[in-house]
Amino acid sequence: MPTSAPQHVDEISLAINEIFVSIQGESTWAGLPCVFLRTTGCPLRCRWCDTEYAFYEGNRWHLDDLVDEACRHRVDLVEITGGEPLAQPGTPALAEALLRRGKTVLVETSGSFDISVLPDGAHAIMDLKCPSSGELEHNDLGNLDRLRPGDEVKFVIGNREDYDWAAEMVREHDLTGRCPVLFSPVWNEVEFERLAQWILADGLAVRMQLQLHKILWPDVERGV
Repeated sequence: MPTSAPQHVDEISLAINEIFVSIQGESTWAGLPCVFLRTTGCPLRCRWCDTEYAFYEGNRWHLDDLVDEACRHRVDLVEITGGEPLAQPGTPALAEALLRRGKTVLVETSGSFDISVLPDGAHAIMDLKCPSSGELEHNDLGNLDRLRPGDEVKFVIGNREDYDWAAEMVREHDLTGRCPVLFSPVWNEVEFERLAQWILADGLAVRMQLQLHKILWPDVERGV
């Protein structure tokens, strides 16, 4: 765990942008009711980011209050998302506290932070940045060796170059033999059918993923 992490649970607080309940729109958990805890702040600036409002807006929550709020909704699945959750030292303790309350915990992370800080039982959904994101150089590829059972790897595909890069990463690191791999098209940039054709032509054993929440609520930008 980062050395800056608080030493006592009573001292831990996190900056939280929003808390809401929705249908999980991504990962192999898509379609399930889920409580989302969106953290504030992210050091990356991906070109296609759809949650820029989370860069700065938010309020600090004490760890215990945040866990109580997540559990108040009586939904088994909880995702810690962002922003970038692992930019906050308190996130591993939050995941651990939620696990102790019997929750299934997902942590959506960019892959630019060491995922080994997460407690056993939490599922990292690691979004490796493709070239068109503008943040390729921030990938910590050491995380590929830190993947654990239950973790997943996501690639957001903005063009053919992104697809070819992602496909090569899958092959080079045998990712589909180790965990679920998700290919997600950048919304309104890559036609769904085209990405499907690329995957089929290469015979990649990856899961094509559409952002279900954007299909269900196309005109809603927050809280979905």
